[in-house]
Amino acid sequence: MNDHLKIKIFSPNEEEDLRWLNQLWQVEWGGEAMVSRGHVFYLHDLHSVMAKDENGYVGAATYRFDMENNCELMSINALSPASGVGTRLLAAVEQEASRRGCRRVWLITSNDNLDALRFYQKRGYRITAVYPGAIDEARCIKPTIPLKGDHDIEIHDEIELEKRLL
Repeated sequence: MNDHLKIKIFSPNEEEDLRWLNQLWQVEWGGEAMVSRGHVFYLHDLHSVMAKDENGYVGAATYRFDMENNCELMSINALSPASGVGTRLLAAVEQEASRRGCRRVWLITSNDNLDALRFYQKRGYRITAVYPGAIDEARCIKPTIPLKGDHDIEIHDEIELEKRLL
């Protein structure tokens, strides 16, 4: 995608937006449920932002606010890697979290997701915890989690990253 193309970042409000987001979750995340730190969260219970260019949808991010005044990024997908869409979506989530007075944005990724680790660290996120075997346990809740992931690496552990906002 060229930098000069207009990317619109927005909150979904049309039925078509929600259908596309649901389909994205089915394909990318194996259903409407996401397991994070042993808890199950459903797409319809989360906040979201989407990205669109003149050709249609190009990405989405979902997030939630927790009881400790933090924002957890639940998912982020840019259909064209290295296009700037992921960065724009992440910035929109961070802006909303700041607006709501959150102290940090945090997320969980898997040990195989080297591209995500690079992406987040380049944008100021720091690794704050590693939970060995957490994904093995999550498979009991969500059996669709694959055994192997990116780069043919076995998926076992959750890695927590955060970015302080205040």
